[in-house]
Amino acid sequence: MMIRTLSTLECTKLLAANRTGHLACAKDGQPYVVSFNYAYADSHLYAFSLLGKKIDWMRANTLVCAQVEEHTEGRGWRSVIVDGRYEELTDRIGHKVQRDHAWSVLSTHVDWWEPGALKPVTPLMSDSLPHVFFRILVEKVSGREASE
Repeated sequence: MMIRTLSTLECTKLLAANRTGHLACAKDGQPYVVSFNYAYADSHLYAFSLLGKKIDWMRANTLVCAQVEEHTEGRGWRSVIVDGRYEELTDRIGHKVQRDHAWSVLSTHVDWWEPGALKPVTPLMSDSLPHVFFRILVEKVSGREASE
């Protein structure tokens, strides 16, 4: 196997071409990792979730890490690591534009809401809804590729 480092542009293309990755967060020194669906745009990973452990932990510690991979020919693979910062997109004044942007980026993909279990209603009217839109600001990206 040959291993090489991906350029920043190659990392960005891999993020844009995929929809599923792993999201890691930490609280009180304990790491937690979970699969998540996302859409990449303008140096952010946009995502949607119901309330739960992942959201609670990212609210407590906004530093997160995401990993996206794809398999290539034979035993080959590509993997990208994102070091970033969690930003919740509430339905409050000051965040509406970003929340609407997240909705538009995510909704370009078929059934983008399915991993969240409940489809959000249009228009989004209340913070009492259990849906949380968030984005991960990509602060640093790195990647590797393995080929035979």
